[in-house]
Amino acid sequence: MSDLDRARNGIPRDPWAELQSHTVARIALGRSGASLPTREVLAFGVAHAQARDAVHAALDVAQLASDLASLGLPLLTVASAAASRSAYLARPDWGRRLDAVSRAALAAEAAARASAPDVLFVIGDGLSALAPQRHAAALLAALLPMLAGLRIGPLVIATQARVALADEIAETLSARLVVCLIGERPGLSSADSLGAYVTFAPKVGRTDAERNCLSNIRPEGLPAAEAARQLAALLAAAFANRISGVTLRIDPAATVPAMPGSR
Repeated sequence: MSDLDRARNGIPRDPWAELQSHTVARIALGRSGASLPTREVLAFGVAHAQARDAVHAALDVAQLASDLASLGLPLLTVASAAASRSAYLARPDWGRRLDAVSRAALAAEAAARASAPDVLFVIGDGLSALAPQRHAAALLAALLPMLAGLRIGPLVIATQARVALADEIAETLSARLVVCLIGERPGLSSADSLGAYVTFAPKVGRTDAERNCLSNIRPEGLPAAEAARQLAALLAAAFANRISGVTLRIDPAATVPAMPGSR
C-alpha cells in the first residue's frame, strides 16, 4: 500500500518500510496472525538454500585465472591438505596447510625467484567460492595501482583454503606481508561476502589476533573501490609499524599514506 493510500484510509505510515528500502537485511518482515507471511517464509527458505549452495560450490579456477590475467601478474595454483569439500568442512586444520604437491611446487618457485615479494595475494575459496569468483578481480584491479613502490608477488589461487593457509604459502615464498582474499561464511542475505585478511611477517602458527580483516566486500556491502582504499591504508600502516593484528590501529577514513619502498 502506498503512503497516499495509507493517508486516505487513516492508516499510519510504517517507518520500517523506508528502512527496509536501504538494506537487504531481514527487517520489516510483517506478520500473518502469529506467524510470518507466506512470502517471507518462502524467501527464508530460498536464502537458506543459497547459503548452503555457496558453502558447497566449487571454485571455477580456470575462470578466476582468466579474470585475473588482465592484472599482468604471474598466477600460481595450490591446494590445501583437504582433498575434498567434505574433508575440508570436517577438518578445518587440513584447510590450513598445503598438500605435499603444492608445498614442493612453491618451494621450487621460491628457489627460482631472484627476490622475495613485499606483498603476496592469496585468493582462496573459503566457505563461499562465489565471493572470490565475483569480487576478487575487481578488488585487486582497484588496489594494485595504490601499491606503487612495493614488489607484488604472484597471485596465488588456493582451493579448499582456510585463512591460515596463506601463512604457509607466504612463508614459503618469503613474503613480508600476505593478504588473503577469501569467501566468508554465508549469511541469509550475503552468500558472496569476500573477506580480506592482512598478516605481517606471515608464518605457520600465526593466530587470528595477529591479523587485520576487512569484511563483507561486495557491492551491497563494502564496495571494491572503498575496500581497496581501506586495504591500502591498512597495508601502509602494517609496513610502517611492522605489525598486524589487534595492536595495529588505523582510521578507516584517513587518507592513504605513501607506500614504503621495497626492502
